Amino acid sequence: MAKKLTNKRTWKHILLGVSLILVFSMTGCQNKQAADSEIVAKINDHVITKDELYDLLVGQNGAQVLDALISEKIVAIEAEKQKINVSEKDVEAEINKIIENYGGEEVFNQAMEYYGYSIDDIKKNITTNTQIKKLLESSISISEEEMKNYFEENKEMFEQQEQVKASHILLETEEKANEVIEKLSAGGDFAELAKEYSTDEGSKGLGGDLGYFSRGEMVSDFEEAAFNLEIGKVSEPVESVHGFHIIKVEDKKEAKEANYEESKDMIKDILLDEKLPQAYQTWYQEKLNEYEITNYLKEK
Repeated sequence: MAKKLTNKRTWKHILLGVSLILVFSMTGCQNKQAADSEIVAKINDHVITKDELYDLLVGQNGAQVLDALISEKIVAIEAEKQKINVSEKDVEAEINKIIENYGGEEVFNQAMEYYGYSIDDIKKNITTNTQIKKLLESSISISEEEMKNYFEENKEMFEQQEQVKASHILLETEEKANEVIEKLSAGGDFAELAKEYSTDEGSKGLGGDLGYFSRGEMVSDFEEAAFNLEIGKVSEPVESVHGFHIIKVEDKKEAKEANYEESKDMIKDILLDEKLPQAYQTWYQEKLNEYEITNYLKEK
């Protein structure tokens, strides 16, 4: 049972937010050269080969892709110069933030499939854009006044709505739901029974876990039961348009007004992300003038 997507940002906006600067889905740009590969661009003594370019040409214009490869290569060279390292742990943390923005892994995976992105695309672009952020953030100025103004204009964004963290087991019939409840009453493990019996393919592999959700994200019958259930309690079968739910509430968060001091770090990150594209364009033009770049495709 997928959540309704209530976040103001669209799927594509969130995904493209991962790639602030560069073309999405860049793969195969490696620092290796086969003996018989034709060189299509040089950046000092670093090269981009025809084989690297070929891997990116499917569905895209070669000239645009080569420009993207050059920009990515420049970022990688500058990051190496400044000993900027982006660990796998850093990348996974960013992916988890994106998944949380979607409201869960199921919706996130649906969005990737819809737009034709792979998890490797996401990881690669997170790495590159984290390098860009670390290269440029010290040169980007964000004042306290800017942060306070942004907070006042976007208070609703920083309010914490009442939330419930719940798991469920979805069954087709009430009879089957009562059968599972009997197993729970006899000491059965909720997560294991969800994996065995739930018809919700999106959550059953997670033991029925739906994560935290606010009002308006779930179908009304399910939502009403979940918000009225005490923490740690398991519901009787709850009927909705999807079938019969057995709900277990894991945790609850009360509604909370927006607080500037608690929101400052988030506001700073938002403003940094807003300023980063322009800062990157200025920085990149400087690098184009600094490096000796030969684009052999343009010379043909």
